[in-house]
Amino acid sequence: MTTRRGRGPAPPPPGRKGNSRGRPPGGQGPARATGGAGRSGGGVRGGTPRRTPRADGTKPQRPAATPRRGGKGTGARRPAKASAPPRPRSRVPMRRRDPIKRLNVGLLLIAFVLSLFAGRLVQLQGIESQQYAQQAIRQRLVKIDLPATRGEITDAQGTKLAMTVEAQAIFADPVMVRPGERQRIVEALAPMLGLDPAKVLKAISTPDSRFEYIVHGVKPDQARMVRALGFEGIGTLPEYRRVYPAESLAANVIGFVNRDGEGGGGLEHGMDRVLAGRDGWQRVEISRDGQHIPMGEDQSSKPVPGQGLRLALLSDLQYKAQQAITNQVRATKALSGSVIVMDPRTGHILAMAMAPGFDPNDYGRSSPAARSNPAVEEAFEPGSTNKVITAAAVMEKAGVTAETPFTVPDHIYRQGRKFQDSHTHRTERLTFGGILAQSSNVGTILASEKINPETLYQFMRAFGFGEPTGVKLPGETMGILHPPAKWSATDRYPIAFGQTVSVNALQMASVYATIANGGVRVAPTLVTGTTDEKGRLTPAPEPAKRRVISTQTAKEITRMLEGVTTTEGTAPAAQIPGYRVAGKTGTAERPNPRCHCYRGGGYTASFAGFAPADDPQLVVQVVLQAPKGRYYGGEVAAPVFKDVMSFALQTRKVPPTGSGSPKIQIYARG
Repeated sequence: MTTRRGRGPAPPPPGRKGNSRGRPPGGQGPARATGGAGRSGGGVRGGTPRRTPRADGTKPQRPAATPRRGGKGTGARRPAKASAPPRPRSRVPMRRRDPIKRLNVGLLLIAFVLSLFAGRLVQLQGIESQQYAQQAIRQRLVKIDLPATRGEITDAQGTKLAMTVEAQAIFADPVMVRPGERQRIVEALAPMLGLDPAKVLKAISTPDSRFEYIVHGVKPDQARMVRALGFEGIGTLPEYRRVYPAESLAANVIGFVNRDGEGGGGLEHGMDRVLAGRDGWQRVEISRDGQHIPMGEDQSSKPVPGQGLRLALLSDLQYKAQQAITNQVRATKALSGSVIVMDPRTGHILAMAMAPGFDPNDYGRSSPAARSNPAVEEAFEPGSTNKVITAAAVMEKAGVTAETPFTVPDHIYRQGRKFQDSHTHRTERLTFGGILAQSSNVGTILASEKINPETLYQFMRAFGFGEPTGVKLPGETMGILHPPAKWSATDRYPIAFGQTVSVNALQMASVYATIANGGVRVAPTLVTGTTDEKGRLTPAPEPAKRRVISTQTAKEITRMLEGVTTTEGTAPAAQIPGYRVAGKTGTAERPNPRCHCYRGGGYTASFAGFAPADDPQLVVQVVLQAPKGRYYGGEVAAPVFKDVMSFALQTRKVPPTGSGSPKIQIYARG
């Protein structure tokens, strides 16, 4: 029906609430605006009729409300609101997405995730498979060193002075060591093995490592104690340990091997490459729990054993020399002392002893000074033992003989400096042989003035000063011998009698070996050959030889040196009954490093000689540094020479020659 202006629609008949489409009763909706179907017309389907202004401009009134059923009021029904149709009783279900589309989206997401996994799998097993496989192997592989057997060191007769025995190495697998156990492991192992606790802690705490050495060369019984502790991540490996059966005998020559298996001194250090050989290695795969994987990768390189050394030393003579110098160092309270015994014909060093010494089996208890070798490492001013070089130079180049006379006061001045003898005496008329026998500094200076400084320097170099001896002992000093261009105006005078120049004891022993060998210098030799693992000897090359002075000059100097050991000389204490002995004493001031002067430095007392004088076969050099009380070479060094030389002649079965000593003219006639 048609709505009326200003009034609401007619109420529906009783029992009807309107049609199901929400239209007003009567089957007709509100009148539409002219123009037809647009939503902007005068009525809205199913909605509240739009109020249209009247022609007079007044707004139409709202239709009266229809009273609710059962509501209070006058009993008349209120007309229904035209703006809101009544809600339907039945609930219309929500429209959901198509299930097929939803399934397709889910499958697409799953396919995307699977493609990511597949791509990563291709990357790991295809593109980068080799890299990750190698990284995995590296994490399992452990490289284990296989130490080579170190070569033995024996004396000239094959007596073992240094040898290798079985031992154990202690190692750690830091991955297997629990952090909470580290301190307990350090407290147990460090004192047991004599190690620095910090070193042990570092080994067992190394990140990303499956193998770290803690210590080498442990005795088997100590290794058993370590295993008995049962620490997880701590194990042992078989290896070798260095031992010295003769203990301190020739220890300063042989040296020692440190805890890392490296030579720490002496020949063990100087010839470490020969002795050590070449270590091998083995790579094995280790599981996470520290077990060896039997079928895993196993590569190895076999170690090459080191070569042994055959020395020229004689153990019995070495023992005697070591005993003699040790006793004299104690008796004179000297800082140190050394004895060298040589064969002048071959250059072989038959003994090289020094005091104080040490036990290489327990080198950690000794001081660095006790482990040194003063025979080659300590430079000293030779004093009067050097006068034989001056004698050789003036006899070869200036025509001086043993009988050449010199007028010798007890002191002289040269370039404003005073030079004097060791004791005051009246002016004497001495032969050159007498000058050498009485060890006159003034007489030696007078004789040296017959040659120029360059000649004296060249003779010293020819005798081996200023160059290494070639015995391959570490720390050897070449001494100090400057060329004449660097000499001061007065240097040539003290150099002539053995001051302002320095040498080591072996260099000085070689000088006397040269004279004893008829003027031919043979390079000192300590190692006579090498041996393989089966004991086969390969001899060392022949030592270098060179003629320094003529045979006649060597004989003349020998004859003069015999006068030193007579009652008119400075070393009667060096005499050996039945044998002719030639030698020379030396007493030189020691430089004091505190003041760079000679005050308070003490003295170097020495004696060098050979026997039998008419057929020299043995040379003995003795040096004592800073003896207390008596300090002259003829008083403290000559007795040691006699003791060692007597024993050497007997053990070498050198018979007396039976000839008498020549008479040495000390004082010049007229």
